[in-house]
Amino acid sequence: MSAPGLIVTAPSSGAGKTMVTLGLLAALRAHGVAAQPFKNGPDYIDPAFHSAASGRVSVNLDTWAMSTERIAGLIGGRSDADLILAEGSMGLFDGVASTGEAGNGASADLAALTGWPFVLVLDVSGQAQSAAAVAHGFATLSPRVRMAGVILNRVASPRHERLIRAGMEATGFRVLGALPRRETVALPERHLGLVQAEEQPGLAALLEELGAFVAEHVDLDRLMTLADGAFGRGATPVPLTPPGQRVALARDAAFSFVYPHLLEGWRAAGAEILPFSPLADEAPAEGADACWLPGGYPELHAGKLAAANNFRDGLRRFAQTRPTHGECGGYMAMGAGLIDAAGVRHEMAGLLGLETSFAKRRMHLGYRLATLLSPIPGYDAGRKLRGHEFHYATILKQPDDPLARTVNADGADVPETGSRRGLASGTFFHLIAPASGKDALHA
Repeated sequence: MSAPGLIVTAPSSGAGKTMVTLGLLAALRAHGVAAQPFKNGPDYIDPAFHSAASGRVSVNLDTWAMSTERIAGLIGGRSDADLILAEGSMGLFDGVASTGEAGNGASADLAALTGWPFVLVLDVSGQAQSAAAVAHGFATLSPRVRMAGVILNRVASPRHERLIRAGMEATGFRVLGALPRRETVALPERHLGLVQAEEQPGLAALLEELGAFVAEHVDLDRLMTLADGAFGRGATPVPLTPPGQRVALARDAAFSFVYPHLLEGWRAAGAEILPFSPLADEAPAEGADACWLPGGYPELHAGKLAAANNFRDGLRRFAQTRPTHGECGGYMAMGAGLIDAAGVRHEMAGLLGLETSFAKRRMHLGYRLATLLSPIPGYDAGRKLRGHEFHYATILKQPDDPLARTVNADGADVPETGSRRGLASGTFFHLIAPASGKDALHA
């Protein structure tokens, strides 16, 4: 059977829902509770932290990019958990303007689909009883979702807490916990969000401290009784087509943005994943029949990649006879050159003519629906794919044949079409799932 669940959400980004989620996962784990984490939306950094805190692989659930059946299968495949704890994205009702596979990507759509009540994290800095008005708005805006209670964050003093609780009690809302301001418990950030979990050697100690902090100030027993929903019961994962039977996968600090559900789906289809590290100057395995370079932070390691001759030569040899695909950072590494933030150009693998620059940063962010004009490993020309793009690189040249016709969530064409040259291909968007055929955008 599927475990009952809760969604941790907030009125907006920056309220502390990631820290609260991590603290809850660590605290529940310390109390012997098997809490299965999920992440609403396309964020590929938070799930690694969830996994470190819970000891269980965290998976993205995305109502814009995934069908109802795919979401159900991902949840149903984790039926051994005692409790599901999903972290929302942005504010509870924040999504895109269009409807995708099962919704518009908002946490509220996932809550409505699964029946999981939401726990509202409120940053109460600079307010007291007025926090109840915020909670009231979120609790009553939509009949499709229901609020389990609130967790107050960044409480200034016991008096501050008493005033806020008085306002909540007057409106009948449950206060599940009140977290005092504590600047020592924080995770470092960079331009795409949190610094990756694997780059933080003191993460285990920090999560232990955070779990103890949350356990001290949140009523865990009460919170667990409020979990609900049985969505996904009996469902099995929807199959995914792997890029090949034996897939060489770039995997290190420069190439780490690959969704866990993709790797699970590839393995479930019988594929063997063969990791290699470009930063360690490793080439893709000769025995592989396809190569996949995920996104990450090649701009932070551009000099080392440019000097990794064994990696670059091996990748070039591989791409002469076997399909090779890169996503975002992987796409840039397959290009001709990358200019870093200091304006220094570094030679990349040269499988494609792409030239990118971080000297003048420009954010590219949003969902993408792509119709392939040429095949990529695992998918034929004409196939529609749903994904997400998030980077700060500026395209200086993209001279090769376009890989796909790509539109955003509003149906508008975007210039990041991806590229194709021989057996080498690349995109700026990260694949989430193949489209089901119910596309409203008609890419």
